[in-house]
Amino acid sequence: MMLTGSGQIDAQRAFSRLVRARRRASIVSRLRRCTACSRLRVYDPAVTARRVAGGGVREIPIEAISGTLEPSRAAQFDSDFRPAPPARARWERLWLAEHRGAALPPITVSPVDDGFAIRDGHHRVSVARARGALTIDAIVDGR
Repeated sequence: MMLTGSGQIDAQRAFSRLVRARRRASIVSRLRRCTACSRLRVYDPAVTARRVAGGGVREIPIEAISGTLEPSRAAQFDSDFRPAPPARARWERLWLAEHRGAALPPITVSPVDDGFAIRDGHHRVSVARARGALTIDAIVDGR
């Protein structure tokens, strides 16, 4: 994506591009008759209740985040963390903050069988993916 030099315009364009990609993915999954393919997976918190040695803040690969523990957030993001239109204001604010170099707090994740389920930081993950990040700082929660 070409940057214009105006952070606000760049954030708006990035968000619009992701919303269009989300719509396309939704149409493709409906045509393939796989409605669950593009939805963000929701994990049961009881499944993630195992203890993790060496918890705390560490870098994790963004691709290892495979779902959420918050059912209300599952409607706001698809399986690739592309946002829905209602997430626009917060998403653009975070995009601008990251663009300006602000230090964002780490996300909170819990380990699951195939990676991590996110507890807090859905918008931060979406913005990081949109900006091409491969890793993100996370607090690995092993409740």
